[in-house]
Formats: sequence, structure tokens, C-alpha cells
Amino acid sequence: MLFLLMSVGFACRKAKLLDDLSVRGLINLLFYVVNPCLIVDAFNRSFDVTMLGGLGVAFAFAVVTHLFLIALTRFMFSRCGQDTRIVLRISAVFSNAGFMGIPLEQALLGSEGVFYGVAYIVAFNLFMWSWGLGVCQEGRFAFSSRTFRNPGLVGIAIGIGVFLIPWKLPYVLSQAVATVAPLNTPIAMAVIGYYLAGAKFSAALRSPSAHLAVAVRLLLCPALAIAALWPLRASLDRTLMMAMVIPAAAPVAAMVSMFAAKYERDVEMSVSMVSGTTLLSMVTMPVMLSIAMELL
Repeated sequence: MLFLLMSVGFACRKAKLLDDLSVRGLINLLFYVVNPCLIVDAFNRSFDVTMLGGLGVAFAFAVVTHLFLIALTRFMFSRCGQDTRIVLRISAVFSNAGFMGIPLEQALLGSEGVFYGVAYIVAFNLFMWSWGLGVCQEGRFAFSSRTFRNPGLVGIAIGIGVFLIPWKLPYVLSQAVATVAPLNTPIAMAVIGYYLAGAKFSAALRSPSAHLAVAVRLLLCPALAIAALWPLRASLDRTLMMAMVIPAAAPVAAMVSMFAAKYERDVEMSVSMVSGTTLLSMVTMPVMLSIAMELL
């Protein structure tokens, strides 16, 4: 269903119903309005200490996942030039947990899946705006004030506040948020489909190092997540476990291309990695998630 929704954006680009300017507007709408509403809607529920504990487990898992991938890729891609090496490292580490992970969690697991999936996005934002930003800027880890004030964390902070306080949103506001939240999936998929229609895959196709980065992002990361969760399946909620596997199985984050362009790294490779892994994920994500559902 999600990939059929991508075809809408693909067809709109081919038919010239959308252009780069209008799609950037859709991305802003998603980033600043729809995605925060989706998160707030998932957190607009009665406080439950069990769910809070599950959220903590999901966040710890996401942090460990990012740290492991950062360490794993440290000595990878050494035969590439510095700009390409940086792009391949951040491509292997950062998944499209927002645009691909959240819609899939919403479709498969409902609002509870989104609730737990938010933990991965928190970790993603913290590492992307610290380690990822530092590597792209200066080739090394660095903290920045943007680590904690980037837009991706605002909706999460509001949502957690709504979950923790003893009263819930007023009915009218709650319904407005709940009405906007479902727009996340069709708009996000249409945006991805739009960019796939103009994608070029040549840079990744001709580079063995890029093949390795693709394998790490689409196969190794979800396989390790499943292996790590398998011994814990008797003690962890299944929805929680699937919400941790889904973002681990997602393709390369679109923000990789944004960072590569902003800091003048290998932009061609970044675009090729984002678009290529998104296309390949049509096969790998159903396979990896089917294995997870069978084993967990």
C-alpha cells in the first residue's frame, strides 16, 4: 500500500503536476505541522507506566543501534575519498525513520507503534545533529546548539509533555490533531515517489563501497536488531519490538542528501544512496519485517 502511494508522487512528477517548489512546501508542511500532530496524537493517551518503560527501552535500543553503527563504519570505506567516505558512513548509520518508519508503524501497528517509534526519531535527531553534523562539517564528532533545538524534537517534546501531564488535550483540539495526523502517510509517500521519479542511481551502482553501505543499512542493521530482540521476546511487548525493527530496516535518511549538499560533500553519491536504497527497500523491508514478525 505504501509503495502504491509512492506511485502517486512518481506520476505527479512525470505529469508535471508537482515541481520542486511545491514539493518543498509539502515537506515543510510535513516537518512543521503534520508530523508533530501525528506524534502528539500518539501521545495523547492516559499515562501508563508500562508504556513509559517501553518508551525508555525503545530509546535505549535506538541509542545503542546508532553507537554500534558509528563504531562499525569507522574503518569502512577507507578506499574512498574523504567526501564519499563521509557520505557512505552517514548513509549506513542513519535510516529514514521519519518519512518511512513512522508511516509503516502507523499502518502496521497503529498509534501505539508510532508512540514507541518516536524513541528512534529522538535518537536519530540527537546523533544526526551532533555526530552527523560534526562529521559533515569538520570530519569529526561535535555538539552544536542545534542538537537540542532542531525542529524534529519540538513535536516530540510536546507529545511527551501531553503523555506525562494528568489532563489530556481539549476535545476540539484533540480532534483537530487527530484529523491532521493521518496526512503523514500519503504526503510522505508521495514526496518520496516524486524524488524517485527523478533519481539517478549511477554513483551507487558503480561503487563497491556503496554496495557495502547499502548492505549494512538494509540487511545487516535489521538482522542485528532482530537477533538482539529474539532472546527478549518473552519479556517485551511484540508491538514494541516491531516498532524497533521497522526504523532499523528503513532506507537511507533523506537528510543525508541535505547535509551532503549543505557541506559540499559527495552530493551525487548521497542522492544515489537515498534513492537507490528507497527503491531496494520495496523488496528488503517486507522480507526483513516478515522475518521479524515470524521470529518475534
